[in-house]
Amino acid sequence: MPPNLNFSGMSLLIVDEDIPSARRMATAMARRGFKPAVASTMDEGAKIAASDRPAFALVELRLPDGNGLDLVKSLCAARPNCRVVVLTSFGSVESAVTAVKLGATDYLVKPSSENVVLAALLPPEAIKPDLCKNVMSVDRVRWEHIQRVLELCDHNKSQAARDLNLHRRTLQRILLRQMPV
Repeated sequence: MPPNLNFSGMSLLIVDEDIPSARRMATAMARRGFKPAVASTMDEGAKIAASDRPAFALVELRLPDGNGLDLVKSLCAARPNCRVVVLTSFGSVESAVTAVKLGATDYLVKPSSENVVLAALLPPEAIKPDLCKNVMSVDRVRWEHIQRVLELCDHNKSQAARDLNLHRRTLQRILLRQMPV
């Protein structure tokens, strides 16, 4: 981060019910200078937000005890200069518009790389040019497309296979593999 930027703190609140994913993101952001705190529910996130008043936040939309948009609203009300990024598996245009209207600085759909998240968290003048060179592999683009079609089909593998023009067994084999990098 350039030395001329003045942040009142590099505290980062990550609120996501997927704890392993949240911890990986916290580790990655800690390597980049943030002081992350992880919460798995809205209630935990609200308590951390009230006590720490974080400068940055990553919030999932669907949480076990409520909607992450309510947390976005309270974070932005408690600290107007807080940079809140919605990082969700359940993206839609309507929720993106609502999140930005409530004060979120960006809206990302999972999976997103640490560099993309960092670019969304930091103001434009803090982004180093090499962050924009992160290009997904063809295998990763294919994987993301398959996941999106599967989500649109409500995780019905037979329907997704028909929509993708794949045999159902082929789709199942693809889904058993790990996500490409």
